[in-house]
Amino acid sequence: MNAPARRPRIALVAGEASGDGLGAGLIAALRERCPEAEFAGIGGDAMRGEGCQTWFDAGELAVMGLSEVLRHLPRLLSLRRAFRERVLAWQPDVFIGIDAPDFNLGVERWLKQRGIRTVHYVSPSVWAWREKRAQKIGASADRVLCLFPMEPPIYARHGIDARFVGHPMADDMPLQPDRAAARRALDLPVEGPVLALLPGSRLGEIQRLAPPFLEAARRLVAEVPGLRVCVPAASEACRALLESLLADPRLSVPDLRLLDGHARTALYAADVVLLASGTATLETMLAKRPMVVGYKVAPMTYRIVKALGLLKVQRYALPNVLAGEDLAPELMQEDCTPEKLADAVLHWFRAPRDVAALQPKYLQLHEQLRQDASARAADAVVELLGSSTPRRAVG
Repeated sequence: MNAPARRPRIALVAGEASGDGLGAGLIAALRERCPEAEFAGIGGDAMRGEGCQTWFDAGELAVMGLSEVLRHLPRLLSLRRAFRERVLAWQPDVFIGIDAPDFNLGVERWLKQRGIRTVHYVSPSVWAWREKRAQKIGASADRVLCLFPMEPPIYARHGIDARFVGHPMADDMPLQPDRAAARRALDLPVEGPVLALLPGSRLGEIQRLAPPFLEAARRLVAEVPGLRVCVPAASEACRALLESLLADPRLSVPDLRLLDGHARTALYAADVVLLASGTATLETMLAKRPMVVGYKVAPMTYRIVKALGLLKVQRYALPNVLAGEDLAPELMQEDCTPEKLADAVLHWFRAPRDVAALQPKYLQLHEQLRQDASARAADAVVELLGSSTPRRAVG
């Protein structure tokens, strides 16, 4: 009599809140396709809510900044060793590393060398940085699940199996957001101009960007009658830093509202958005709001990046990269001044025809990214599970 088939086992790692959300959506979609599957690994509340057994919490990986990483390095290395050994002993049918490439790619490579199928979900930005990184990622992952359509062709040039699955944020956000409802939620007047100001979610970003952003907002309040300014703070630490900066009379802005979170609601409520380069530019595009993108890094870091030719793109903001044209002004490094930021924002307030011309372009990009990402990612994982059996573990 044949022994009953073992239930499919799927190991996953998510290292921060965004990855935990991606993991939860993926688990839910996988469970629809494989109701008997078991899920285990590293995750947070969202993944646990979908039935994932977490051997370690995602918060244990959530460290940012060189000094913080160095301080936690012995603990992280010990955790990685213990985790990968536990995964290997559990013998999953597939291991899925969700973002967190510094942690996951090493684990994936180690497991792949021992016969475990591996998937990396959320490609690092190979389109922006050294393309040869794609080869290293291929050495770690049997399949890469990409959020953006320009990524799989890069992997294809290196013979790596990569699939565009769409972006979950595009699935979550409405095609036509409700500005009036967002303003009511934030207790803002339904009529009248509103600027959302997002100087970043990391303290270093805020330290560099909030002063020129706030100075720009001071200029705009003088130019745009009745302007309200909303500044979402990503955390208590971010709020405390912003409050200390706003205490400086040179940076104080009339009618400024400092919000505890609610960044997406602030985007919906705004007429124009001034923000740091990063994922928030994609969220602003999906909110269908005109934006001005500013960014600064430490001067030495900028000189090193430029001298070594590490950055391979002319455009930085994701909407511009996706569109292949300059939908949003980008004011980087020495161009990120209060004067230039204010002038660029003022254009959007004074050029309603240009704002209207953006809408069909934003909508087209939104529809391109809106692919039911969790379902497509699950299909790609299930297809890999159904492929030929890999070499078994050798210990």
